[in-house]
This record gives sequence, structure tokens and C-alpha cells, in this order.
Amino acid sequence: MNWERRLYLTAHPFAYPLLRGIARRGAIVRVPGLGVVVNDAALARDVLMDGETFRKDGPGSPGDLWTPVLGPSVLLNMEGEAHRRLRRRLTDLFVPSYTEELCDRVLAEPLERLGGRLRRGEAVDLVDAARVMAAAVISEVIGLDLRTEAAHRDLFEQGERVVSMVSLRTRRLSPAQVRRAREVLDPLGDAAEKAYLGDESTVMGRMRALGLSRDEARGAAGAFFLTGTETVATFIPRLVALLHDHGRLGQAAADPALLDRAIEEAMRVTTPTPVMLRSVHRPVAVGGVAVRPGDRVLIATHNCCRALGPFDPGRPHPPELRRLWFGAGPHFCIGYPLAMAQIRRVARAVLGAAPLVITRRAAARGVLIPTYRHLAVRSESAPAGEAA
Repeated sequence: MNWERRLYLTAHPFAYPLLRGIARRGAIVRVPGLGVVVNDAALARDVLMDGETFRKDGPGSPGDLWTPVLGPSVLLNMEGEAHRRLRRRLTDLFVPSYTEELCDRVLAEPLERLGGRLRRGEAVDLVDAARVMAAAVISEVIGLDLRTEAAHRDLFEQGERVVSMVSLRTRRLSPAQVRRAREVLDPLGDAAEKAYLGDESTVMGRMRALGLSRDEARGAAGAFFLTGTETVATFIPRLVALLHDHGRLGQAAADPALLDRAIEEAMRVTTPTPVMLRSVHRPVAVGGVAVRPGDRVLIATHNCCRALGPFDPGRPHPPELRRLWFGAGPHFCIGYPLAMAQIRRVARAVLGAAPLVITRRAAARGVLIPTYRHLAVRSESAPAGEAA
């Protein structure tokens, strides 16, 4: 049973078959109603590297989607010199030394609880555990004072309600959807602004020290919240499931180098950003197809990544594919170090209880990023306990 395919079909029963069908029509295809679809990794990287021609602030781009919610000054919807200035100021936020320290501090207790449950032989739902820990990290980034797992679950669910408004076909949110999103994000922005005015050892306080305005800091906090929780929380259960289903759990638990390769390979297979959008601002040819100003370019990241084949941690990635799921060029994900720091810690804690068996799982419906509704694992080296 191909669980990854099942996850995509459950999340996007109509759009996913269409997306995969378009992949069979060529490296780049003009599709009425969608735009120009790029299915080739090398062409996708060319588009992403050219921020002057292919932009995020034009018709049909992410700017159409998120500017009404987050405001005009976030990296998700900016281009040109303004984008470069803001990105330069944000670059030092998530240097590896800071993200490592932040994750060590925030995740120490949750990981100890997770490891203890597995050692006692309990069946642990990795979906719930990953959501709680992802929300704990992002709440620290934003400056929220949340102390309980229940509060972290609630925070994650708030973000999930916003992100679930978007499908693979969504061009913009309706006024009602914008209002609902603002009802979630405005209180978080207030908390972020309070942290911005406080201690410079916090992420938000460091933004003030780096010269960001209050509005820029609020927008950044909202963007981090929307993009930072879902990616990590959905990926961890899928990583463990892929290792389990391909008989690699024991190897990854015993070999840290293999685990690092498996994480990169699982990122390719799961493709946390299935599509990326750009708006064309000047005429150019891409892969022999002419695109014009105003055209919408849909980079089918999932098609680009899956073209390499099934999950295989031993196979190297070609240069054009390298971390394409996090973008490339001027918009490469600024939160990449933070996401990877979280993923490595949780993966090591889970695999530390190997050998593991999956006791139950089900695919989630009504989500943007395909994921499990639940995925329970139990350590076979521990006495059997009660299911989570």
C-alpha cells in the first residue's frame, strides 16, 4: 500500500490526480484555468532564481493570497530591493547556533516525555506529539507565554484553520475568509508586538534590534506561524512512516548519517510545498514555452521532486533538485535551519526507541499539506502499554 499517495488523494482527491496527470504532458505545459505549469526541477530552479521576471507580488501570485491577511511587508509577498533589505535584516534570526539553542531549550521536556512514553511501551500518536512540539517552538518565536500541551494544541489548530482555507487551486481568499484569518492572526500579532518591545534575547526583540519596524515584525510573526508549524508537524509522522514502510527504521536509528540522508529524501518524497506560484512581469521563454506579463506560473514542486523515483535514502539528489521543496534563490525558506533543528531532534527521540511498529494510522481530510490524521507507534523493545 502506497501511503504517501493515499495521503495526497485524501487531502486533494480531485486536484492531485490533475497535478500528476499534467506531469505526463511534459516539462512545462500551459493549462487553461491554471496557468503555465512547470514539472521539471531544472526549469523550476531557473524560474525561482529569476526574481525580476517571476515575482511573488503580481496577479495570481502568493501576494494575492496573503497580503490581505498579513499586510504588504512580509517576505511571502515582496520582491526587489524592499525584499532584499528585509531579508538581509532577517537572515541572522535563524542562524544554526540560535536555532539549536532554542530547540534544545523548548523541546527538552516534551522530548523527554515522548521518550518516556515510548520506553514504557505506550502507543504514541506522532501526529499529536509533532503538533504540540511544533506549536511550542513557534510560540517561543512569536513570544506567546503558553505553558501546557492543551494550549499548544489549540495554537496549532488555530493555524490549521487558516491554512485549510487554501487548496491547490486557491487564487485568493474571500472577504469572509480574510476576516476569519485576521481573527486568528491579530491576537498573535499583538503578542508578537509586545515581545518586540521587550527582551532583545527573544526572536521578536532581536527583530527590533535588527531595525525592523513594528509592522514588519508583526507580519513576520504571522508568516512564521502560518508556514512554520504545518511543515514540521506534518513531516515528522510521514518521515517515520516512510522509514517503517521501507524497512529502514532500524538502520536510521543506528546511523546518524543515514538519518540525515533519510530526512532529505523524505522531504523530497513528501514535498512540504507541493506547488509554488509566481507572476510573470516581463516576456521570456521557459523551456521553449513563451510566457507573457500577467501569466501565472505554477511550479509543480511535487512533480519535480517525485520524478527522481520512490523513497531511497541511498540515492544522491542531483544539483537542480537540492532542497527545491524549500524554494531557491531570493525566496529560499528563511526558516529552514529552525525547521531542520526541530525535525532532527524529534526524529532522534522517536528512533531512540526502535524497533518501532505502527499500530494504527489514517489519512487526514480537508488539509492543504497532506498528512496523517493519526499515526501511532509503539516500541517493540518495551513492554506493551496502553494505546495513546
